[in-house]
Amino acid sequence: MLMGHNDFMQMAIDLSVENVANGGGPFGAVIVRDGMVIAKGVNRVTANNDPTAHAEVSAIREACRKLQTFQLKDCVCYTSCEPCPMCLSALYWAGVKEIYYGNTKVDADKIGFGDDFIYRELEKPYSERLIPLHPLMRAEALRAFRAWEEKDDKIAY
Repeated sequence: MLMGHNDFMQMAIDLSVENVANGGGPFGAVIVRDGMVIAKGVNRVTANNDPTAHAEVSAIREACRKLQTFQLKDCVCYTSCEPCPMCLSALYWAGVKEIYYGNTKVDADKIGFGDDFIYRELEKPYSERLIPLHPLMRAEALRAFRAWEEKDDKIAY
């Protein structure tokens, strides 16, 4: 039986509902390639004491592990909610070709999962951000960048 967009989205939604019952947050994600489910992820932030354990990030990690690659360029992500800034960035870094989502970020904000403040923070000068950002030891840190530039066998990403 061929599965379509609605089937994969329903899977992500079902994961999110089940995860609430299992002590996690109300988020689920599925990574699909060529009509096959490669990986699933759920939000385990509080269960694992890991602020990066969002559904999309968990699904990306599992998909990359299974496919033995850091690029998911032929994959699609179905997620129960519009990705937060971290997850959206991770999906871009992973190179997925499409993202489908259920709930919106406005829906998430209404139940206490607001991330709009992060978008606003990114627009501010460093000196005005809630978490100060301070440059330190740039000349020393540039050594690693020079080593990378000179490396002949690097894998670009």
